[in-house]
Parts: sequence; structure tokens; C-alpha cells
Amino acid sequence: MIADPMDPAADGFLALQASPPAINFPRRYTLDGDAGLEAHLARTCEQVVSGIRGLIPDPKLEAVILGGGYGRGEGGVLWGADGDQPYNDLEFYVAISGERHLNEFLYHRRLEVLSEILTHIAGLEVEFKITSLSELSAKPLSMFSYDLALGHRVAWARSPGRIPAILQHHAEAEKIPLSEASRLLMNRSTGLLLARGMLAKASLSPTDADFVRRNIAKAQLACGDAVLVAHGQYHWSCRRRYRRLEGLAGYAQDPFYRTVRLNHAAGVQFKLHPVRNEWDRDKLEEQWTEVNQLARACWLWIESRRLGRLFGTIREYLGATSKGPRSTLVSNVILNARAERTVRFSRRFTIHPRERVFNSLCLLLWASDEILDEERHDLLEQEIGRRADSHEGWVEAYRTLWVHAR
Repeated sequence: MIADPMDPAADGFLALQASPPAINFPRRYTLDGDAGLEAHLARTCEQVVSGIRGLIPDPKLEAVILGGGYGRGEGGVLWGADGDQPYNDLEFYVAISGERHLNEFLYHRRLEVLSEILTHIAGLEVEFKITSLSELSAKPLSMFSYDLALGHRVAWARSPGRIPAILQHHAEAEKIPLSEASRLLMNRSTGLLLARGMLAKASLSPTDADFVRRNIAKAQLACGDAVLVAHGQYHWSCRRRYRRLEGLAGYAQDPFYRTVRLNHAAGVQFKLHPVRNEWDRDKLEEQWTEVNQLARACWLWIESRRLGRLFGTIREYLGATSKGPRSTLVSNVILNARAERTVRFSRRFTIHPRERVFNSLCLLLWASDEILDEERHDLLEQEIGRRADSHEGWVEAYRTLWVHAR
């Protein structure tokens, strides 16, 4: 069971009491990491900038921006006897002038090699995503663009003063569309689906257990974040988001909101101070089951609001149409062809692949109590476009489709 964060005896109570940072561009990478961890992260950022500037010509390189938890000053701190250690990835956005696809062709492999080298040196995953300042300026508002706009760290920029103005139109959290909440739940519920595969292994390694626990925590956070988006109350700081969940007027005693709030608190605690150990399989399976049930409830709650139709069951939801993003028939065919690497003349090629992912995810993760396997597999085949002879095969086929729709 999840402990109430308002109980002073609960783990993480003091951590949640501290007020969020007063600035959007923090000087620290973590809330309370020790000096050694902060210096290590700063040194890694310097190595990143040096490496990137050695690979990309100066006239082309516009900026190197650190996003994610460390960019927002809320990066994870893994406590240990030898001092604090990092836990999350370092996510860098490399802004290169010009057309992104051409820049990916020219520089992706170079940055990939640099990422592998720095990941080995730094002891944490270093990721690079190619973009441009013009692309960031032109993108529509999303949860990602909002988080980046209000919680990032400029590691290097040719014209630092341009960046706040370029990202300014992404700063209105109340305008984040509800489709972003569905997209977030899709991705985090996919993490739960993959975690279930780990739990099905005969032997659960420490790495597997860490993967499961991390994805449970991400789903716990996502449920609360999705509810905040629906209320126009999302915030870039995970701690401020928890406080906003706590303060939603009129919902204090509602069982759904209370469950969301308690799970979100546990997700915040894990995000800021993760633990890495050999978790007991039974405990992980119990936590996974509880959070998966919550994810199902949140999914139906959000989709009912987004589509303007009440869904009480997964079967009712599967019967609805036009669930994906609005796009043209030609665009849908192209997107589906990319996902399947072929063109087929079938209904599923006329709808956005994200709608196919929504349906497939529900069938794989939440429909077993409502729909018998034979019918469920027939429906999966219609959505995914191929037949699998095992649950693992269905998940792998789903994963290929999800990668192109997330």
C-alpha cells in the first residue's frame, strides 16, 4: 500500500515539504545531491559541450540545452555509502541550424558515438536529440515543449538571450491539450506492459527489478500529471505538481483522486531519491498490479473527457472510433507505412497509428478480464496487422508500432 505523504512518519515527508525552486533555470542539477555529484554532473556537461563543438561546425551549432530532471534541477539522487550518485539520463537537445532530417543524416552517427563514449565515462546514460531553434519555435505546445521551456539549462548557446523568447509560447500550462495526457499515459502504460514481461521471467536480475520499479514509478507520476493536465493545472516541477493535486478544490475525499494523489507522491519520492536494490518479486508484482489498475482507471477517465463520451469498460472504449490525432488520409497511410515498412490496402492504414496503439495497448494490458483470448487475439491482429503465437510476440509487434506513434 502507498503511504500517505501528509503523515510525518511516511518516507519522503520532509522532502515533499521543501518549496520548489524559485527560478526556472536552476543553478543546481539536483535538489539535495552532495557537492561531489553536482561537480560530476557539471564536469559531464562541460565534456558534452566540448565534444559536440568538436563534431559540429561553429556556424551550424546554435545551442546545447539540457532538459529532463537534471535540466529542471530535480534530477534523481541515488544515495550510497560512497556518496551520492546520478540515476536519471542526461537529455541534451542539440540545436543545429538548417533542416533537421539533413542534420540527422550528417551528424546523428557522430553524436551517437560521442554518446556511447560519454555514457561510459560519466557512468550514466547521455542522450542527444537533434533539433533547431526554428523547429523549437514552430512546434505546437505540448507537455514536452512546456517542460523544456520552463525547466531547462543552457549548457552552451551562440546567442543565449534568444532562447527564452523562442520558447516563450510554450509557457502556458493551462493550454496543454488533453491529447497530451493521453499520449503520456500511452507511453507510461507501455512501460508497465514491458515491466510485466520482466516480471514473467524465471529469474529476476537486479537490473530487471530496477527496470520494473522505475516504470511503476513513472506510471504513478503520469496518472497524477494527466489529471492535472485535464484541470489545466500542470507544472514543470514534480513537487509543485503534487501540491497542485493536493489542492484541487472539492476532490479531497474522492477515492479516485485520493488514490491518484498518493501514488503521485510515491512517484515523486522515487524520482527525486530512487532506490536500487534487489526488490522482492512478490512486492514488485503487488505494486505493479495496483498501479496497473490505477493506470486503467486513469486511461478511461482521461479518454472519456477527451472524446466526450463516458467509457465504463475497456470493451466500450474499443468500440469508439476516431481516437487518434486529426490527420489526413494520405498522412495516415504514410505514417502506417513507416511503421510496417510496407503499404497494405486495409482499414488500419487509413487511421492514425496512434489510434491503433491505443486499442492494442488496451487489449494487451487491460482487456483480459473482459474479452476472451481468442477474440482478443483477433482484435489485436486487426490493429497490429500480424498474428503472434505468444504474449511476448504480441508485445514485440506492439512495440514496433508504438515506436512510430509515441
